[in-house]
Amino acid sequence: MADSDRGRLSVASVDVAVGQEAAFLALARAFEAMIAKKAYGHADTIRDEAQPLRFYAVRHWTDAAAAQACHADPEIQALTAQLFQIARVTHVVNGVRRPDPKRLLVDSQRVGSEADRRVGFERRSKNLGRNAGDRRVHRDRRLGPRRLRDRPGDVDLIGAARRARENADAAFSNFKVGAALEAADGTVFTGCNVENASYGLTICAERVAMFKALSDGHRAFTRIAIVADTPAPTPPCGACRQILWEFGGNLEIQLANLSEDKGTYRLKDLLPLPFDARLL
Repeated sequence: MADSDRGRLSVASVDVAVGQEAAFLALARAFEAMIAKKAYGHADTIRDEAQPLRFYAVRHWTDAAAAQACHADPEIQALTAQLFQIARVTHVVNGVRRPDPKRLLVDSQRVGSEADRRVGFERRSKNLGRNAGDRRVHRDRRLGPRRLRDRPGDVDLIGAARRARENADAAFSNFKVGAALEAADGTVFTGCNVENASYGLTICAERVAMFKALSDGHRAFTRIAIVADTPAPTPPCGACRQILWEFGGNLEIQLANLSEDKGTYRLKDLLPLPFDARLL
């Protein structure tokens, strides 16, 4: 299969939250109908006889290009975003996307069984020490053990943002920020702030994450986590709020520092009267 562009197959196990079976089956039928209508392939939903709330989503793609077009389809992404609200999804077989060692977080890194090493985020990391420009030397930067959230399908966005912050280039301000943006299909894109001697060319972590996602063809997003080493929550700046609204709409905004969560907001509350295409 790896050598062929035809007959690609993807399989995911789906653990549905209690009381959400009917909603899940409706989404599955809608998904199956949509990929058939758009000639992406066909899909089957199979119940696990041993576990009533576990299903297997089998997708038979027309070819790799069709699968990639499906992943980038806003209507498909909207259905997937609804799925992640009611179920935990673990990718078992992905016959389309080629592994990319440069990506910190991939689709397969979703909360699931311990048997699959790709599932969940391993937050333990070596204490690499601090760069010379980091003035907050008294804090332990190790991210601690793996933590799994309670909501089905969740990934540790804040942990991902903390990891991304380690790559920040903040030679002038020494103020490092990390961000992690979740697309509607569950893919996570991270970003960090990158400063420049020409200060106006500096770019914030939130925009780095968004631009990475857009350049990969994503157009639907659910939430973003932002981390800085400050006692108070550090919200996105005005420019980032505009970009996040333009491409992400009313995102959930999670704010945290290196040791604790600092609050969850909606973008409409941080940008109550936005300028967007509706005004043009």
